[in-house]
Amino acid sequence: MYTAEGSDKSATEVLDSESWKRSPQAPLTTAAPRVDTRDAESEVASAEASASLFPVFLKLEGRPCLVVGAGKVAASKIEGLLVSGAEVRVVAPQAIEPLAALAHAQKISWRQRAFEPADLTGVFLVVVATSIPELNERIFQEARRRGVLCNVVDDPPHCDFYYPSVLRRGDLQIAISTNGRSPALAQRLRRDLEEQFGPEYAGWLKQLGSERQRLFQQSMDSGYRRELLHRMACRNAFEEFLRQQHGAPVVKGPVAKGTE
Repeated sequence: MYTAEGSDKSATEVLDSESWKRSPQAPLTTAAPRVDTRDAESEVASAEASASLFPVFLKLEGRPCLVVGAGKVAASKIEGLLVSGAEVRVVAPQAIEPLAALAHAQKISWRQRAFEPADLTGVFLVVVATSIPELNERIFQEARRRGVLCNVVDDPPHCDFYYPSVLRRGDLQIAISTNGRSPALAQRLRRDLEEQFGPEYAGWLKQLGSERQRLFQQSMDSGYRRELLHRMACRNAFEEFLRQQHGAPVVKGPVAKGTE
């Protein structure tokens, strides 16, 4: 996830500065009539606020998650839930062969029937992947009533959360969302990032994790430890990692300072 932070002065700082203070001799001017746009502005701000998403990575291990539908679309969602360690429950009268095989292997629980409201009891979230709009709407409303997060596939108005386009490199995950406006753009951006962050990042991140754990086991000034951690994650350190992977000789730096 990337963020950009600015450093410009706020409007309050500018207006409070000496150069903007009006002297007693300064002539007064009559301001032009101002149209009151506060209501319109508040409506826009409210719309923007309601459209914003809260980015988060969920730990689903051991949590019951329901999928309504058992076709190809549902299968792609089920795969991701299983990778996350979720307890996957599927409700559908019929299932494609790969999902039936997962049920036979007891990797998922399949209730071979139509959806019932009681299926939402005790689940953390529900993914709805049917081709029946009326059924999708009914499940969404029932999930809302029960406080269960719901995602109706390819139906943004009936989603409490979206599936982002995700780049995975081992423990590194970069998720991209367009708030449902253009999944195609999210996919293109992911492909661009795939070129920037190659498979080697998986191994490097694993090494960084081991080095971080080693540093926290040492008695060390916290500020210096933080400095070392940032050095380890810099571009030069990554290039050094690549040289090691290709068998190039590595020149070790000085012994770390700051230990007690």
